[in-house]
Amino acid sequence: MNKMSKPEVIDALCALAHESRLDIFRYLIQKGFTGAAAGQIAGKLRLPSATLSFHLSALKQAGLVVARRESRSIIYSASFDSMNALVAYLLSNCCGGVPEACAELISLDAAKGR
Repeated sequence: MNKMSKPEVIDALCALAHESRLDIFRYLIQKGFTGAAAGQIAGKLRLPSATLSFHLSALKQAGLVVARRESRSIIYSASFDSMNALVAYLLSNCCGGVPEACAELISLDAAKGR
């Protein structure tokens, strides 16, 4: 997993600080590594194509979304490396000496086999 710099973290958080972009990112996380075509995302989230394109561009620029071409479609998926790096940055000084405060996060992470 790559580490994120403070400016990268700020860019990622700014990108996610919009309702539609957060919805897109969460939807792409649900789709896993398979991802989804722009038309599928637009239909699911009821976003006009131009609006979706604008938001996907912002998420790509922040490193949270990757795109790949499959035939005539562009498939978008969440960058799980970036997502994990963002969470790691946010939790890097977690708990302030009180490990019980993070017990739920740690057990959730362990339950997922990480």
